[in-house]
Amino acid sequence: MSDDKDNKKNGLLNAAIVGGTYQTTQKYGDAVKQHFVAYSGRDNETGINLVKGLKDIAEGKINPDYEFQNISQQSGFAAEVKEVARSNAEAIINDDSTRKIRTDDLGRINDQLYDTLTIDKNGNIIDGTGEQIKFLGSSKDDPKGLGNAKRAFDKLSSKEFKKYLDNDAKIVVPPEQYQGILQEADAEINKLSSQLDRLKNSEKTEEFTKIENRIKDLKKLKENLKKASLTTEEAREARLSPKLSTAKDVLKLSHRAGLDAAQTASLIGGSVSIVKNITAVFKNEKNTGEAVRDVALDTGRAGALGYGTGFAGSIIKGAMQNSESTYIRALSKTNIAGTTVNIAITSTRILTNYFNGKIDGVQCLEMLGQEGVGMVASAMFATIGQIAIPIPVVGGLIGGMIGYALSSASYGLLLNALKEKEMAHKERMYIESVCAEHIKMIREYRLEIEKIINQYLSNKLEVFNEAFTGIKNALEIGDIDLFIENTNRITENFGGKPAFSTIDEFDKIMLAKTTIKI
Repeated sequence: MSDDKDNKKNGLLNAAIVGGTYQTTQKYGDAVKQHFVAYSGRDNETGINLVKGLKDIAEGKINPDYEFQNISQQSGFAAEVKEVARSNAEAIINDDSTRKIRTDDLGRINDQLYDTLTIDKNGNIIDGTGEQIKFLGSSKDDPKGLGNAKRAFDKLSSKEFKKYLDNDAKIVVPPEQYQGILQEADAEINKLSSQLDRLKNSEKTEEFTKIENRIKDLKKLKENLKKASLTTEEAREARLSPKLSTAKDVLKLSHRAGLDAAQTASLIGGSVSIVKNITAVFKNEKNTGEAVRDVALDTGRAGALGYGTGFAGSIIKGAMQNSESTYIRALSKTNIAGTTVNIAITSTRILTNYFNGKIDGVQCLEMLGQEGVGMVASAMFATIGQIAIPIPVVGGLIGGMIGYALSSASYGLLLNALKEKEMAHKERMYIESVCAEHIKMIREYRLEIEKIINQYLSNKLEVFNEAFTGIKNALEIGDIDLFIENTNRITENFGGKPAFSTIDEFDKIMLAKTTIKI
């Protein structure tokens, strides 16, 4: 019975964590989808086909006599696709409704001025957002790229590129060339400024004006220069190994999703653990040291679950969102992606208990079934909860817990009904008595909590609020001493004497040969 209670509590907490990280999984999953679209060239959600995705560009023809030049040119096309995908992924993560799009994909093939434009949420082009993405300067004779910035500057400042400056197009260049191009521009401006000084009092007005305009163009080039989000090497990799390039970007985003989800999960798991352990201390079931240790362990486990949910869930969600199946795309809007990861983690734990002999085969199958049904319902309710309560974390958390609790209860009843078609009168009476006992326990527990609050906490809420804020901050920055300091504040406020004040003192106590008394 105790193990069953623990399993249900763990399941409910897992549902809370998965529900609380719903928005993270959705947001980062949408960001991940941008890279799947960039690779395949097909956005199944909107029905839009890109003129070329990374997969298509990688299949471009190569002339053996001009291999380096061909690959460099095609790497430039790949850079455009990657730049759009990365830009839109970041916009999604930052809740920015604007999107970058290639002019080719707007039907403006080989646009003479812009490679990309930015559109608003209604699809309208935003003025002044036109960009030219120029990955220039690479040379077969300069494998280390020492002269790439100089060669790129010479091209960007030539007459051929003046039309971009005249139309105020932003010039996007590889980040490793950016500073070098600016330095080349400054050197040329200084050189021309010296010539201009010598011509001030001369009658060579035409030459003076020519140099003056040249300086203006160079200053305009500096002003319009922007760093790309990827390097020349990354653009080349996107052309030669598009799957690897896509996988790297997806993993980077999923790692960020994992970290984001881990933070939320740690707060949820840590908060639940703090309340549970404070109650246990008041009931003399644990001492302060045990409670602090258990809070740290519970917080760590919750953070690990959150990381796994965010990391794998965002990848699954992104893939589902760009699936060819309408049904799977619809499912991607629910929390099923994060829930799938959670079920996999939970199932591993259940199977481990079965193989270790802790539960029998029937219990194993029942627990697997209940966990699956409960978490799937949690996924659906987390989506509903987030819509009903559009507050980050809160809506998904509440919805997930409600869904899990309702489905777990329903599953238990259904399972019992399926085991026996007809229940004997005595068995029904027994079940009713067990239910009544549980209701009694819940009421007693509530009264006990209310008693504790009225007796101990009514005049100490400010101390608790400050301590919990300090504990939360300590968990976020990983400061163990700050964590101990704030838990000690609660102990001291209730007349207790802390056993230790820092992690160093804790270590000394643990290493001492004397008996530990807390």
